Amino acid sequence: MHFNAYNRQLTAKEIESNAHRQFVGGLWQEIGLLQYDFLLSKGLEPGNSLLDLGCGALRGGIHLVRYLDAGNYRGVDSNASLLKAGQIELKKARLEKKQPILIQEDQFRQESLGKGYDFAISISLFTHLPQYLIKQCLNGVSSALSPKGVYFASFFEVPEDNRESWVIHSPGNITTHSAKDPFHQSKGELRKLAEEAGLDMVYIGDWKHPRAQRIASFKRRSRS
Repeated sequence: MHFNAYNRQLTAKEIESNAHRQFVGGLWQEIGLLQYDFLLSKGLEPGNSLLDLGCGALRGGIHLVRYLDAGNYRGVDSNASLLKAGQIELKKARLEKKQPILIQEDQFRQESLGKGYDFAISISLFTHLPQYLIKQCLNGVSSALSPKGVYFASFFEVPEDNRESWVIHSPGNITTHSAKDPFHQSKGELRKLAEEAGLDMVYIGDWKHPRAQRIASFKRRSRS
């Protein structure tokens, strides 16, 4: 399956025709609801604050904004055109009253991420990031989470001893790479980056993603 260059800006005409739904990988309802159901299974409640890193056009964000209390959702993405599409999706769903905050940011800076989140999530973000940006992301998350907050991130997994530059994942038939988009990582690589950011990683693994992405959780390391 072909992946789009994620930094390409969609035109207004493309957004009007809902091209953004395919641009972010399609399966708009399926993966959107998968994110929502997963977070509810992990204890998300309407009063919790949520940071959605790599929120795109709000494939999952629409469901989360609807569920959360007003002002409790912040979405961050590097692609300005997808955030515009997300605003249109919010308007279609009549969710403006929920006062979600959408921010364009590509370096995971603290002033853009905010602080004190109960939950954070990234679906199909690490799949587009080289390791140095994953490290920046985890550093940003480490500062953004509340002391008991938890961050969930999906990724394409390869074995620790993988020496191949590319791997095909099934189901989904996605070809990932060690040095170009879409990227893959091993559990060990992510755990090392997490430790450097002051986070503890717990591998969750299969969460029924239709293209075989795995998922892990990250929490701020206990100082006791």
